[in-house]
Amino acid sequence: MPSGLFALLDDVATIAKVAAASIDDIGAAAGRAGVKAAGVVVDDAAVTPRYVTGFTPDRELPIIWRIAKGSIKNKLIFILPVALLLSVFAKWAITPLLMIGGAYLCFEGAEKVWHSLTAEKHSLAEDAAAVMDKDHEEAMVSGAIRTDFILSAEIMVIALYEVLDEGIWTRGATLAVVAIAITVIVYGVVGLIVKMDDIGLHMASAGNAVRRTVGRALVAFMPKLLKALALIGTAAMLWVGGQIVLHGLDEYHILGLGHGLHDFADGVTAGMPAGGFVNWLINAGGAGVFGLALGGLIVAGLHLVPGKRAVSH
Repeated sequence: MPSGLFALLDDVATIAKVAAASIDDIGAAAGRAGVKAAGVVVDDAAVTPRYVTGFTPDRELPIIWRIAKGSIKNKLIFILPVALLLSVFAKWAITPLLMIGGAYLCFEGAEKVWHSLTAEKHSLAEDAAAVMDKDHEEAMVSGAIRTDFILSAEIMVIALYEVLDEGIWTRGATLAVVAIAITVIVYGVVGLIVKMDDIGLHMASAGNAVRRTVGRALVAFMPKLLKALALIGTAAMLWVGGQIVLHGLDEYHILGLGHGLHDFADGVTAGMPAGGFVNWLINAGGAGVFGLALGGLIVAGLHLVPGKRAVSH
């Protein structure tokens, strides 16, 4: 796993898995499923902060709370029952659904790349006017919950795929644990991120010189962090989406691109110092390139259809 937020979530998932092994089957299954879903979790955590960017500090946490409630509703009320029904009556549909979700992530990532290259720049005054619009908060919350639904569905299906051999009640309990734990982790991290500049301002306004210096550094660091998160989110979409589609194609013995990439990485890194990391890098990079190509085709198709245009989220 890469550094930063990925490493944090990987550590959390690993600790949870080890602890769960000494508790019960449900906990162990949830830990295993949560690790598998970590890639989409990072994308979720990286995407969400931009939905509260520009709001006054007193509205940031209430907005995150509204989105978090929408996220848990997505997972527990809508997605979990459907996932359980699929696991009982239509196991064959899980891999195609994963691939559709993976293709959507590729589209989202490629659309973000397209938007970054073609979007018009807005002045600070225009951005401020948009934020002051009374409907802006509702639009942002609704958009965040819609995006969360797609990412949550992907997380839950990935988790379900890992526990298909368990009993129906264990499956349901595992998915519920994954849903709650991931929501708490993601929106806890998001809340910390969006309030970090306020924490920095508070520290910079009082206290000794070291405290004020740290506070000013936090405030100056926040724009860079949000920009980095946007890049990480896009890269995670393309990597995870591409990897899911490649795995599905291999499962159906189509093209063999995933196996070919894996064999290529093994050949290049055989006997190499730090070969494991380089192997992962080649596989992740290859999946990302495939994801960008697939997503680019979808974006191009949508932009070429008369009257249709891909929407950037």
